[in-house]
Amino acid sequence: MANSTWNFFNFRINIIRSLKERGYEVVLISPPDQYLGHLLEEVEVRHIPLKNLDRKSVNPFGEMALYREFKEIYRKEAPDLIMHYTIKPNIYGNMAAKKLGIHSICVITGLGYVFLHENIYNKVAKRLYRKSLRKADLVVFENAEDKDLFVQLTLVPAGKTAVVNGCGINLEYFKPISYPDKSGAKTVFTFIARLILDKGIMEFIEAARSVRSRYPDVEFWVAGEIDEGNPTSISHETLYEWVESGIIKYFGHVKDVRPIIAKSDCIVLPSYREAMARTLTEALAMEKPVISCDTSGCRTIVDDGVNGYLVPVKDVDALVHAFETFKLLPDDSREKMGKSGRKKALSEFDEEIVTSQFIELIDGLNAHA
Repeated sequence: MANSTWNFFNFRINIIRSLKERGYEVVLISPPDQYLGHLLEEVEVRHIPLKNLDRKSVNPFGEMALYREFKEIYRKEAPDLIMHYTIKPNIYGNMAAKKLGIHSICVITGLGYVFLHENIYNKVAKRLYRKSLRKADLVVFENAEDKDLFVQLTLVPAGKTAVVNGCGINLEYFKPISYPDKSGAKTVFTFIARLILDKGIMEFIEAARSVRSRYPDVEFWVAGEIDEGNPTSISHETLYEWVESGIIKYFGHVKDVRPIIAKSDCIVLPSYREAMARTLTEALAMEKPVISCDTSGCRTIVDDGVNGYLVPVKDVDALVHAFETFKLLPDDSREKMGKSGRKKALSEFDEEIVTSQFIELIDGLNAHA
């Protein structure tokens, strides 16, 4: 269960396939979107469309309708175990599952807007998380810092938690791609993420503006879409201004990011906080150095000075310095950074490692059921 079919397609295909291979019947529940057809081409599963999940809505009547829809589906399907991903499934889906006595795992795939901004939604979300997660059979986090925070805030008992290494990377799909020699070409820094403030897009733009004023042989690329369901999304007008002024080259939402990663020299994600930054692990897998922030879900990926650079959150000057430092590196130093990244991806972020962690947790629950 997740808040979008895209979530399954982009992050969960490996665990879906592994469960099917072990003889489990897997049913996916999500609001249908443009990725549904692609998903069903990749894996033979049954999909149940969810009608009442609106990411932007805080209408209590809508939330109750969503809770009732979860209960109706779960009562009809009577599954042995439900895995919930993303915030509303983790809250209302898990509440519905426990009301019906169904085993459930909640997977926290990032803290999101409500934890990064102190407001009424933050307080309500924490209260709802506390009410829901205490009833889950298991709460899985993609990094230890998120787990520790939830335990510290008494949102979940420590004994019900587990940590896995993100969602895993297919290292045969994301692997180094050779392209014509770039000696003498421009240095390309690329931001790949949703265009929301919490991903550090404004810091990327400000640093890019500064660096471009001094180094004409540097380009800044952006791939990702405006997320109108997120309160910190940038506007279409702002994006248009960046493109028109020549600060960035914009590629929109890209289904296959590999060609863009391959043609980039360094992948940049100045995010305020992540679960496990998928963009960065994909870049490491393709032997690309990375620049990110010294924060949860990023610092575990970036070994500062080895496979990339870490900068403080929201520090434009530090980001400018990292850009300039990388730009002045000789080619052999860049190549060494890239190879160090690939080595780390192989040892820590291979999807087989993460999938086996999940399978072990699921088998453990079944053994005690």
